[in-house]
Amino acid sequence: MAGFILLISCNNSGNSDSNGRKTSSDSLMDEVMEDHNIGMAKMSKISDAQKKVTRAIDSISKLPASVQKTLGTYRIQLDSVLNRLKSADYAMNKWMEEFNMDSAKDNANKRIEYLKSEKIKISNVKDEMISSLRGADSLLKK
Repeated sequence: MAGFILLISCNNSGNSDSNGRKTSSDSLMDEVMEDHNIGMAKMSKISDAQKKVTRAIDSISKLPASVQKTLGTYRIQLDSVLNRLKSADYAMNKWMEEFNMDSAKDNANKRIEYLKSEKIKISNVKDEMISSLRGADSLLKK
């Protein structure tokens, strides 16, 4: 993780063409990193939400069977939101492991295509994280 952040900061030092203007691939990289950073800012919240949902599930499990039955729908919703939180966490970690910051650096067209594809992926990951957090917040307020 720290290495990834170091790579990002080192990579941002040369984001211009020979005239000092940003290239298309540099602008795309900035967009990819912006979504990545938004997602990373949510990682601790995802972890906290997972813990809260797990505690709620555990609490329900300790109640008498009749009360557990009454809370059955809520329990299913908790299980669902926990799975969404875990999926979002996994998606971010998987994206970071697979992302190649130096992909096709020597071929501008391939690099642009790669970064466009990665922009879509990380945007979806970010959206999944935000959505799962909203779902958890909403459900835990009940």
